Amino acid sequence: MKWLKRLVIALFSLALLGVGAIVAAYFYVLPDLPDVSTLKTVQLQTPLRIYSSDGKLISQFGEKRRIPLKLEEVPKPLLQAFLATEDARFYEHNGIDPVGVVRAAIVMLTTGEKKQGASTITMQVARNFFLTRDKTIIRKVKEIFISYHIEQLLTKDEILELYVNRIYLGQRAYGVGAAAQVYFGKNVQDLTLAEMGMIAGLPKAPSTLNPITSPSRALARRNTVLMRMNEVGYISKAEYNAAIQEPLVAKYHGAEIDLYAPYISEMARDYMVQKYGEEAAYTNGYNVYTTVSSELQLLAQQALRNNVYAYDERHGYRGPAAVMWTDAKPDNAQLAAELAKIAPVQELQPAVVLSIDGQQAKVLTAKGEPQIIKWDGLKWARKFITDKRQGSVPKSASDILNIGERIWIRDNGEYLQLSQVPEVASATVSLDPQNGAIRSLVGGYSFSQSQYNRVTQAKRQLGSNIKPFIYAAGLEKDYTLATLINNAPINKPDISQGTAWRPKNSPDIYGGPTRLRVGLAQSINVMSVRAMRHTGLDAAIAELTKFGFDPNDLPRNESLALGSPSVTPLQVATAFNVFANGGFLVEPYYIDRVEDSFGNVIEEANPTLACKPSASVEQTSVASLEYGAEQSADSAEANCFGQTGRYAKQIISEQTAFLITDALKSVIWGGGDWSKGTGWQGTAWRAAQLIKRHDIAGKTGTTNESRDTWFSGFNPTLTSTFWVGFDDHGRQLGRTAWNANGEKDQITGTEAGAKTAGPGWNEFMNNVLKGKPEVIAVPPEGIVSVRIDLATGKLTRKTDYTSAFEYFISGTEPKEYISENQDEGNLFNDAPTDDLFQ
Repeated sequence: MKWLKRLVIALFSLALLGVGAIVAAYFYVLPDLPDVSTLKTVQLQTPLRIYSSDGKLISQFGEKRRIPLKLEEVPKPLLQAFLATEDARFYEHNGIDPVGVVRAAIVMLTTGEKKQGASTITMQVARNFFLTRDKTIIRKVKEIFISYHIEQLLTKDEILELYVNRIYLGQRAYGVGAAAQVYFGKNVQDLTLAEMGMIAGLPKAPSTLNPITSPSRALARRNTVLMRMNEVGYISKAEYNAAIQEPLVAKYHGAEIDLYAPYISEMARDYMVQKYGEEAAYTNGYNVYTTVSSELQLLAQQALRNNVYAYDERHGYRGPAAVMWTDAKPDNAQLAAELAKIAPVQELQPAVVLSIDGQQAKVLTAKGEPQIIKWDGLKWARKFITDKRQGSVPKSASDILNIGERIWIRDNGEYLQLSQVPEVASATVSLDPQNGAIRSLVGGYSFSQSQYNRVTQAKRQLGSNIKPFIYAAGLEKDYTLATLINNAPINKPDISQGTAWRPKNSPDIYGGPTRLRVGLAQSINVMSVRAMRHTGLDAAIAELTKFGFDPNDLPRNESLALGSPSVTPLQVATAFNVFANGGFLVEPYYIDRVEDSFGNVIEEANPTLACKPSASVEQTSVASLEYGAEQSADSAEANCFGQTGRYAKQIISEQTAFLITDALKSVIWGGGDWSKGTGWQGTAWRAAQLIKRHDIAGKTGTTNESRDTWFSGFNPTLTSTFWVGFDDHGRQLGRTAWNANGEKDQITGTEAGAKTAGPGWNEFMNNVLKGKPEVIAVPPEGIVSVRIDLATGKLTRKTDYTSAFEYFISGTEPKEYISENQDEGNLFNDAPTDDLFQ
């Protein structure tokens, strides 16, 4: 009895010591214990996601990939897999599992190794949220007390939900939602039992048990998890046997990008970092919805690339990218392995020439597949000499290629084609005329080659794209579309530039007195200069400033009339938008809204609207209709006046916008009577041939020595600008007498806006408008139409090919009829006299 009494006293003393030690340990670490109540409002770090206006994922930014899920969204077998492997008694203990601790201690004492962990799921949550992974006694003590507090604060399901969303599972994947995407490219609900087992096996060692880097270890661990699920009764023996027979198919899956639009996503990323800070932008799970349409973006990207390829191929083949052998040919497997190391560039794939036979060549691709390039895909490849000179037309494949050369190839939609990485640059942007929303934006041929966004960053000379704005200033003074301006050499030079500056036409041809409409449609240089002289340099600069151009970019000399200012494509599209929407300067914008990780809208665009708050629905132009929308008064009211946004400033009258737009239609459709021999073409006649609709208007642009080429145009639902040039400002686009098929081109000579930038705009707008009803132009109030004599601009009673109806702002129409014997000496009787003959 004495021995038993001593034993009881000893045990009681030890118990008191144990309790005292626990209390002492608690108070020792108490100052360092975090406030676990923060778990009630914890915000899981999730990446920044950028979307198109129609919900396509464009890009994802952030170090950690996480897809937060509610517990009910996680498949039950996956939860059971974690419980069976990590904490089978999770729903029975209070955060610390004494049974597990004793079992782990026994295993360690009997084997000398730590083969079984004692950490519960609650303890792992405590560690992941509040502690480091340092293996110290103090950290373990803190972990125990934090776990106890967590169990008092949260339910078991809440703890488990935090666990499956927070746990690190390798490959930058945090939580089961991200792991399902990273390893299997699936939503978590679509995982098989075997795939769930693989994911549940990762928390023990995400690096060494990773199925991508260590597939054999991952397979063994997966089978262990499945075995544990069977042992605790979560799955049957038959399910276990079936699951372990399933092969390991894990591979890395990047973010599930639906739409590759890197330039606009980079703009959105930069905006978010600037506004919310880098850490918050990348970790708070913001979802940014841009204004970009996925349909229009894809069409713009393809049109730009096709146009760049066409230019590049017109100027000849610059030769192979490399030579892979000269003596002994490696086997195809080795060649394919080397090719696989080379990243594709857009549609371009690396290949090597295996053999040449007459007018075709056999090549090997990175997939190890031999392919044939036929003559249609080779005949364009005259030798590149300079930007202005190309070699003779090749007669056979051996004139172009040699065996062993590494080349680029692409599928052009019809056949395999020899290609090359373009050196020329290009950019395009399209806007909604009603509110300035950016509907598509492509800052260059390849973001992987250059992150330089030419839409917003590249200031290039505007060339003849400036002329509509010069003539708009003239219309606002006293010009009309029928005003005669002398198309003759300028004899009075501008000496403000230090040297006698005498602009010339391109080509150097002059036709005498010519109507303003024709001068704009045919981009006649001397007429633009004379128009600006009539308006005045200060008035012209003021006009361009109204259209959104920076006055600091506008030179104070007459070169302004021919487009010497350097501006960005976005500024150009914004300015042309004014003509498309009836005279309003709407601000371009690209972010429609920003949502937090819970889907709450925290920021929404407040665009400027191209309408007046007092306007009636009947006054609303169809230009206020959104792309593809049904054309009705109700739609117009809902789209414009139903909004509480800001109203854009009207910088020119609706009448002036209508007249310039109608004149810009002549750039595409020309005028006159071809059957009578009086027909004439505008500079963009190719657009009419392809698009074949009369609600499009546009303007070509070419700078001195063809360093920059432009095409800007619109219909009432969309405005678009294309620019083509070299990033090296000193390099000219050159000239060519051949097309991409190696044949004489009907338009030879220097590259220019219509030939170089125009085809990109034509393809894009043709595809965008295909199947859409034509928008009928309705002249606004204050516009009248009278029949004029085409030679003099005066009224006429004739109805033959010498006359046509012309639009005028009411009160500016001619008042005098032409007499039957009117001679050329009187052509300018009704025209302003300011320097027209200089």
